[in-house]
Amino acid sequence: MVRDVLRPLLGLAIAVSAVVLFSTSRVPAQSIEPRQPTARDACPVCGMFVAPHPEWLAHIVFNDGSELFFDGCKDLFKYLVARDRFAPDRRDLEPVGIFVTSYYDGSPIRARDAHFVIGSDAYGPMGVELVPHHTAEAANEFLRDHNGSRVVRFDDVTAELLDDLGEAGRVR
Repeated sequence: MVRDVLRPLLGLAIAVSAVVLFSTSRVPAQSIEPRQPTARDACPVCGMFVAPHPEWLAHIVFNDGSELFFDGCKDLFKYLVARDRFAPDRRDLEPVGIFVTSYYDGSPIRARDAHFVIGSDAYGPMGVELVPHHTAEAANEFLRDHNGSRVVRFDDVTAELLDDLGEAGRVR
C-alpha cells in the first residue's frame, strides 16, 4: 500500500527534476546581457585575442550559455554566414544574444538593433570594418564624417557584402 502511494510521488519527483535540470541548461533570450571577454578569449574567425580591442568587441551568447567573442563586426558576420566553417561544434546551438560595440560611446548594442556603416575610413583590428551605431542619425553622421559608402542593418549583411568589403573597404 505504501509502495502504491510512493510510486506516483516518485514519478512526479523525477519529472519535476527533469524539468528543472532541462530548464537550467538553456539560457532564456530575455535574460541575456552583454559580457566582457577574458584575456584568453580569441576570435574564432581570425584567432586574434579580443580583450585588447574593447572598442570593436562583438559577441554571441548561445542557448546553452556558452559564448564566442570577436575582434569586430566583420568577423562576427563572417562567422554568422559560415558557422560550420568556424565552429562546427556549435552548429546545433542557437544564438540568443548577439552584441556589438557602439563606435561613439563604446556601449553594447544588440546587433539586430544596430546601424552599421560600411566603406568608411575607420579601421578595426582586422582592417576594414562594419562600424556599429545605436541610431540611424549617429550612423549617418559617421558616414558623412568618415567617408562611408552606406548604412546597412543586420539582415542586410550577406556573404557577398562581406566579400565586397575586401581590403579596399569601399562597397558599391
